[in-house]
Amino acid sequence: MFFILSKLLINFVFPLSWIVVLLIVTLMTKNYKRKQRLLLISFALLVIFSNPFLFDNFAKSWDIELVPLKQKSPYSCVIVLGGFSSEGPNKTGFFNGTCDRFIQGLKLLSTRQVTHILISGGNGNLVHDNFAESDWVKTQLKDFNVPDSSILVEDKSRNTIENARFSKQVLEKRRLSPPYLLVTSAFHMRRSLGIFKNSNIDVVPYSCNFMTGSGNFSFDEFIPDVYVMAKWNIYIKELIGTAVNYLKFSK
Repeated sequence: MFFILSKLLINFVFPLSWIVVLLIVTLMTKNYKRKQRLLLISFALLVIFSNPFLFDNFAKSWDIELVPLKQKSPYSCVIVLGGFSSEGPNKTGFFNGTCDRFIQGLKLLSTRQVTHILISGGNGNLVHDNFAESDWVKTQLKDFNVPDSSILVEDKSRNTIENARFSKQVLEKRRLSPPYLLVTSAFHMRRSLGIFKNSNIDVVPYSCNFMTGSGNFSFDEFIPDVYVMAKWNIYIKELIGTAVNYLKFSK
C-alpha cells in the first residue's frame, strides 16, 4: 500500500503542480486583492523553480561528490542501482537519461577495480508485465563480453529500500566481502547511502550522472529554463524520500 500511495501522491508535490493549483484558485476567487497575491506567488514560484543558478547551487550542496577510491586492491563487488533503463516494445529494454550508472559500473569492472557487478532493479511501475530491468541489463553486459561469473542480478526490488534488502541477500549468498562500491546518480546517492547504512551494508559511494553545471559564472544561469523545473522534480522527490526514510528508520 505504501508503495502505491508514494507513486500516486508524489506528483502533487512538484512545483508545476503548485503553480497550476494556485492559478486555478486565482481564477475561482472573486476577491481582487487575493487574486493579485495569488498571481504574485505563482509568478515567484515560476521564477524561482526555473532559475538555473538557484538550482545548481542547491544541487551542488545536496549531491555526494565523486571522490578517488582509496583501496588499492579490487573491491569484491559494485552495486549498480537500477532506474537507468526502461521497458521498450516487445519486452525489450533501452537505456534512458541516467545510463551513466551502467557506464560507470561497467568501467569499474573493465578496469578491474571490482571483481563482480551486481545490477539491482526489478520493475518499479505500478502497472507492469514480467519485464525486469536487471535481467535485461545482464544481456547488455554479456554483449560487452562480461563473463557470467562476474554478473550478479537482483530482479525483485521496486524501490531503493528493496534494492538494499534484496542486494544484501544476493551478496551474502555469494559470500562476497564488504566494503562494496555503490553506483547511482549523484542526486540519489544521499538517500541511498542512508538506506544501505540502515540495512547494515558497508558501501563506498561512487556518484555519477551529475546534473549541475560547470560552476563557471554565466549570465545564462539567470535566464528562466523550463527544463530546470523538471530537474527540481527529481530533487524534491529525493528530499521527501530522505525525510520519510529518516522518520521510518528512527523509530
